[in-house]
Amino acid sequence: MTATAPPVGEPDRTQPRNTPASPAAARLLRFLPAAVAALCGVLLYVSFPPRTLWWLALPAFAGLGWALRGRGWKAGLGLGYLFGLGFLLPLLVWTGVEVGPGPWLALAAIEAVFVALVGAGVAVVSRLPGWPLWAAALWTAGEAARARVPFEGFPWGKIAFGQADGLFLPLAAVGGTPVLGFAVVLCGFGLHEAVRAAVRARRTGRIRRSAAAAALLSVAVPVLGALAARPLVSAEAEDGTATVAVIQGNVPRAGLDFNAQRRAVLDYHARETERLAAEVEAGKADRPDFVLWPENSSDIDPFANADARAVIDRAARAIGAPISVGGVVERDGKLLNEQILWDPAKGPVDTYDKRQIQPFGEYLPLRSLIGAINDEWTSMVSQDFSRGTEPGVFTMAGTEVGLVTCYEAAFDWAVRSEVTDGAQLISVPSNNATFDRSEMTYQQLAMSRVRAVEHSRTVTVPVTSGVSAIIMPDGRITQKTGMFVADSLVQEVPLRSSQTPATRLGVAPEIVLVLVAAGGLGWAVAAGVRGRRAGGV
Repeated sequence: MTATAPPVGEPDRTQPRNTPASPAAARLLRFLPAAVAALCGVLLYVSFPPRTLWWLALPAFAGLGWALRGRGWKAGLGLGYLFGLGFLLPLLVWTGVEVGPGPWLALAAIEAVFVALVGAGVAVVSRLPGWPLWAAALWTAGEAARARVPFEGFPWGKIAFGQADGLFLPLAAVGGTPVLGFAVVLCGFGLHEAVRAAVRARRTGRIRRSAAAAALLSVAVPVLGALAARPLVSAEAEDGTATVAVIQGNVPRAGLDFNAQRRAVLDYHARETERLAAEVEAGKADRPDFVLWPENSSDIDPFANADARAVIDRAARAIGAPISVGGVVERDGKLLNEQILWDPAKGPVDTYDKRQIQPFGEYLPLRSLIGAINDEWTSMVSQDFSRGTEPGVFTMAGTEVGLVTCYEAAFDWAVRSEVTDGAQLISVPSNNATFDRSEMTYQQLAMSRVRAVEHSRTVTVPVTSGVSAIIMPDGRITQKTGMFVADSLVQEVPLRSSQTPATRLGVAPEIVLVLVAAGGLGWAVAAGVRGRRAGGV
């Protein structure tokens, strides 16, 4: 009698199993997939900055593939959740630096639900031919969902953001973060299939050509695609160059209470700008065409406070160049996180209001419910910020500078909109003073490196307390500061106006991969239903 394959999505009970030597061994084998899933999640975390071990993402997904392949969806749900916790708990620990472990644990637990759902889907499609393709597309679909819900999403931890130093980085220019992340996950799952095929061939002496071909293609296509995409990555100037100055003024002390010393923060940034102006006059530094200050560099509203306006005016006149100032502004009853274009002769001439504001940091969802649970949380965000509605591209000394404020750098649409609106250079003004010396600043810096390649633009990262940096369009960091020091970076950088395929295609690659995931899941479910009917279930 010929053995038939089990329905798709059901555990495979047709394979011979070795009888454990003891009940203890049986228990160990039962818990082994859970341990592997959790440890592979930790391995994925280790692949992220500030470490440069990007390649560890491949064995992380290979191990996840081993844990999930051939299992039912319920087991996949649990194993996926363990993988998600192993990854996200250490990755997001910085969110609890100043507010305690409660919000950190809650955020990681909620975000891991998306990974759990992906795990269930991967288990279901793992019996399909070429399953690494469907599984990698499902991961991309999970990231797409996580970037949009709840509260307009939280894309932190997208696989692409761990690949700034990696072989696959040029794929960001092809299809943005979805294609880059898809390639890494596909290669990881393909690596598992390659090892599995090799072990089976050694044990049986036979090679299943279809399985071997699928494994080979899953590994080879992402690698060859990344190599083929390298010509899209360039740091050559297309529209000449500009000399930019990035100012890091530092803060009096780290923590949430740095805002209590708002005037000191403003003074620090003005002082560092005036120090740079003195170096320029002495011939020790190049004269910048324009100057970039970080987010929250003036939490005192310069439109409402004459003393703050005078401080900024003095700094702008000293350096003799326009400054993009990060301010907190109240206008028409709305509180805005705003970038202000400050001309040395005319004062404020343009503004950009942050569009993607941070839940629980800049506004409080479910305020009445949260206040009933803990009124300290509502006092920390006493007034919600309002959202901007338009892209922010400042014309600074003839250069079109696109503004992407801090948290916005994690969102594909927020960066792309500035480039399609004409930005020749991108600035990511940020404030990480509330996260002390955690890994947050390095994770965000890696995002900016990926964005540089994705859109082929120089990216500057002015930060209040570090790490500030200048990034070339090919993703290289050419200058950076330390943390919690006052410093300035001055450099002539290339300006570019051409659009990469990723910029032109926009969200299309992500939509295609989500449709591929849906198609694979639908195929697997249909095959499972047919298998159960054939078996008389």
